Amino acid sequence: MLWLQENGLTLIISLALLLIVFFIVRAQIKNKRAGKTSCGAGCANCPMHGACHKATNR
Repeated sequence: MLWLQENGLTLIISLALLLIVFFIVRAQIKNKRAGKTSCGAGCANCPMHGACHKATNR
């Protein structure tokens, strides 16, 4: 019980950070499955335009 009292704040902060990371990863996976990309512009001016959408460039 003493260990829990001494490390309670560290545990709470760690759990909060883990939840934040979990929700970020979940949102990224959800966006990927929905076909959304992280880039907001068109591919014409992107230096990686040939690498992003290999399936559609064939």
